[in-house]
Formats: sequence, C-alpha cells, structure tokens
Amino acid sequence: MDRPRRGYLRVLVMLKREGWAIGKKRVYRLYRLEGLQLRMKAKRRKRISLQRGRPVPATGPNQHWSMDFVHDQMFEGRAFRILTVIDQRSRESVSLEANFRLTGRCVGQASDQTAAIRGWPQAITVDNGTEFTSKALDEWAWRRGVKLDYTRPGNPRTTG
Repeated sequence: MDRPRRGYLRVLVMLKREGWAIGKKRVYRLYRLEGLQLRMKAKRRKRISLQRGRPVPATGPNQHWSMDFVHDQMFEGRAFRILTVIDQRSRESVSLEANFRLTGRCVGQASDQTAAIRGWPQAITVDNGTEFTSKALDEWAWRRGVKLDYTRPGNPRTTG
C-alpha cells in the first residue's frame, strides 16, 4: 500500500471502488489480523518514508505535474493563497489559481479547467497538506486516472 496511514475505512472505500462486495466488519477483522492498525505518530512517519518507491521521471511534457500553495496577505491583512501547478519536464507554469480559500474540491476544479486545455497528466506530485490528502481530491484523482504522488515528510524535493 503506498499510503500505510490509511485506516480500515479507507481500505473499504478502495476495495469497493475495485468492485468487491465486502462489508465493513469483515474488512476490519482482516485489517486487524494482518496487523495493520494505525501506529503512533513517530513510527508512522518513519514507515511512510520507507514504503514508497521512486517515481518514474517524466519523459515528455504534460506527463507529470507538481502542485503547491503560495501564501501572502493583502495590505489590510486578509490572507490569500495561490495554487501553483508546474510541469516537471518543461518547468512550465501550467496553472495559477488565486483565492482566499482553496479546498481539495477547488484544487480538483482548477485542475479540470487546466486539463480541458492541456489534457490529463499521468501523475501529480503534491505535499501532505490537508487539501492534497483530502477525500475530495482522492476521489477526483481516482475518477480521472491520475496518480497522486506524495512527497516524503521533511524532504519536499523527493518522493519515494
């Protein structure tokens, strides 16, 4: 599993997406039998960084994007955010989306608008922020066949 932090309920959602007709209690029982309980925070961080493999580098443009947020505030003190999307191969700025509040659903909508012009990437590298680990963005990526590639905590330049 590429994200060992997921609990049995997230495993249940993933199994149902793949067409399994299975109940919550059975998934929980099998989850516990395999020893997949959620771990303490210190152990979890170490385990996440060990279980990911190296991402395949992009061989052409529009195959792999990177997303992150830039924060600033206006003169009167109101904070705003800018979602920046960059093509990893060509280093071209694919999209900039500014707003006072950007959620996982907003990130998906902004990506839909960009993909209408450029097409879908195979994978998107994101950090472990709440917008990128949300259920809304996970559902969005699954429906479009885009792999979300999370960076290691503490090392923003590498995944895996």
